[in-house]
Amino acid sequence: MLYLTRDDFPIFVPFGVIGFYRYLWYLIRISASFAYRPVPLPESPTYIASEDVTIIVPTIDAGEEFKEAAHSWLVGKPKEIIIITEEKMLAPLQDLANAVDPERIRVLTVPYANKRLQMSHGIKNTTTDIIVFADDDAIWPPTLLPYVLACFEDQKVGGVGTSQRVKPVGNGMTVWEVLAAFRLTIRNIEISSSTHIDGGLPCLSGRTAAYRTVILKDPEFLHGFTHDYWLGKYQLNSGDDKFLTRWMVSHGWSTYVQCCKEAELLSTMKPNWRFLKQVLRWTRNTWRSDLRSLFMERHVWTIHPYVAYAMVDKLFNPFTLLSGPALVGYIVYKSTLPTESGGFHLPWWNVILSYIVWLSATRTAKLLPHLWGRPQDIIHVPAFILFGYYFAVMKIYALFTLHETGWGTRAGIGDPTAATAAADRGVTDDKMRQPYHDLGSSLPQYPQQPMEMQIGRAR
Repeated sequence: MLYLTRDDFPIFVPFGVIGFYRYLWYLIRISASFAYRPVPLPESPTYIASEDVTIIVPTIDAGEEFKEAAHSWLVGKPKEIIIITEEKMLAPLQDLANAVDPERIRVLTVPYANKRLQMSHGIKNTTTDIIVFADDDAIWPPTLLPYVLACFEDQKVGGVGTSQRVKPVGNGMTVWEVLAAFRLTIRNIEISSSTHIDGGLPCLSGRTAAYRTVILKDPEFLHGFTHDYWLGKYQLNSGDDKFLTRWMVSHGWSTYVQCCKEAELLSTMKPNWRFLKQVLRWTRNTWRSDLRSLFMERHVWTIHPYVAYAMVDKLFNPFTLLSGPALVGYIVYKSTLPTESGGFHLPWWNVILSYIVWLSATRTAKLLPHLWGRPQDIIHVPAFILFGYYFAVMKIYALFTLHETGWGTRAGIGDPTAATAAADRGVTDDKMRQPYHDLGSSLPQYPQQPMEMQIGRAR
């Protein structure tokens, strides 16, 4: 903090070395985001959705919102949509599929509700060159699939992500949904800037992301994906998108993200306090994945140094953020002491008022990309400021509870260890009647170096 004190003109400027660093870092990101450009549509595309795209949707409780989402996916004319659910949800989800498009939507089941097992089973039943994973409430613009497929014209690209916006559950956004929208705006800036700077990104979001099937059908990937443990003993179910992103980096594949209106999906968020549980789960996944990337796998340091630096910055971010109010509290305390006892001339109310004004101005500036489209959300900036400090404390709490791997926001999510053990024993799917291990063992062996592979068909 910098502060100037004079008896006749006391001034407090809550800006110091940490503040200078943080806002310089933000200016770099925002500049790179403005310089970023999405991949344009090719004149003669190698991949066509109706022949080359399967959409895989792992779910256990899809409702009416699934119909709207599925209709938006079908506009892009994928070859097939595969829904993977647990056995007891087969009938209601089959009814939903039949109501939308029984010809292009298949419903398969696994014995336990386990997202990674569901995704793995969908991969094994895919026959197209490209797999797109989607949440059951992700609503796509009509142009999303062509813009995603455009990135795969570069044969080194293995995974493609998209930008996102929040779709309100009701008629208007709750404060929780606005907080989520603020976070997505900041995330869109982060991923577009990192893609522009060094071609990497921390995570291809699982709400919608596309991958080359040849990568995911590799038995090594399928085993690692469904047998992923933290510290060797806590099996992970969530964090699938983080695993997929790290796999792209560690196996020599490039990634890209299409940040443009043509590829911007809409997704619902928890409209109540349960949003905090979502954030806690995401935060634990981020800690586990970033620590692995930086200190265990370490590929990111040489392949995507900017992303590595951003990960390191986020490790320290909660501590630097909390240092602000701690220093302000110290200055307020010193301002209450007599000057002859080492107290400051600066009035305590001046410090507090200046800090509130500073926070309001700087946080509003950070949210201008969002407020440009939704100026009415400016009334939620104070909530965003408070949430920022809550999130800093939550990140520290999450760091010390990384052994907790439960889903947190969905009832009925099965024990991942039991689900994986059942799959390894060859439990059959009611729909396919073929053992999981038979499907896995029949997969062809694919090479892992992207430059040595001839992917796709020449048209």
